[in-house]
Amino acid sequence: MTTAAQEPALMPRVGHYYKADHTYQVGREKIREYARAVQDYHPAHWDPEAVEALGYKSLIAPMTFTAIGAMAANRQLLEEVVVGYDTFVQTEQVFEQHRPITVGDELNTDVELSSVRRIAGKDMITITNTFLDVATGETVHTMHTTVVGVTADEVDPGITEAVAKVMMHDVDVMSVQEAAAEYVKTVRTEGERTISDFGATRTPASRNFDDLSVGDQLPVHHTHLSRGDLVNYAGVAGDANPIHWDESIAKLAGLPDVIAHGMLTMGLGIGFISEWTGDPGAVLKYSVRLSAPAIVPADGRGDIEFSGRIKSLDPETRSGVVILTAKSDGKKIFGMATLHIRFS
Repeated sequence: MTTAAQEPALMPRVGHYYKADHTYQVGREKIREYARAVQDYHPAHWDPEAVEALGYKSLIAPMTFTAIGAMAANRQLLEEVVVGYDTFVQTEQVFEQHRPITVGDELNTDVELSSVRRIAGKDMITITNTFLDVATGETVHTMHTTVVGVTADEVDPGITEAVAKVMMHDVDVMSVQEAAAEYVKTVRTEGERTISDFGATRTPASRNFDDLSVGDQLPVHHTHLSRGDLVNYAGVAGDANPIHWDESIAKLAGLPDVIAHGMLTMGLGIGFISEWTGDPGAVLKYSVRLSAPAIVPADGRGDIEFSGRIKSLDPETRSGVVILTAKSDGKKIFGMATLHIRFS
């Protein structure tokens, strides 16, 4: 049990909430650009005729696309509210897809510091992003990101200067912020939220439920990553952390080499599942606990092996849970990953 003396200093700020200053306009080419960055070539992200046949009005975004909007929206929280840390390491991610995001959507992004826990001396910080369709006011996606706050005494003291020399302008991923004396907590106002029921009520164009059995294995799939893929993803998604493209800084951070973005590996994983199901919009929830990084060496290509199996099936809702396994260099990079999927 955590005593009051052991509670993270950030605890009083749990519940801090704000809306991002600007809405996010979803464009056709941005969806394609992101799909290419995560190697997801399902026609629903590329071909207007194919996506119409699936029952959507226009191209839909891969499920992890919301990482782009969250990256920009969360910046204020990480710079002004979640203070006292030098950098953050992602550990868990949950995506809830109430309705696929489509071309033309204008999204409001809500940001909330939803929890802070101390486990084995480390502060586990969870940020919840809610994406609302401006046109309808409905919540279409919800995303929960858990990171570990890392302080200066846990990394090489030379890393801050090294990062400053290579980072692009207006981005600082290694600058510790101290608690501001004028901090004012803002919280979500009371009121009923409307969550889109599109994903839970439509008939998906996915695999036939009657053809599936608990224990069925998904076919093994390999994806390959180069340093160029990492640099491309960094630009597309707005994640400029140099541990994903600069070997010397990765090693100063205590890593053996450059590593792939956790969000990139999750994007690769959902692409694998979308191909298997046949309908990217059939996935309602995607949860991942990261356990090890995927190393991408300069003299070769990083290989990630995806596989999976059906854990459970519910005949009443014609849905099921799939366990996704991801390995790199023989090691599991997903400690646990599950997907809740509706079938036809």
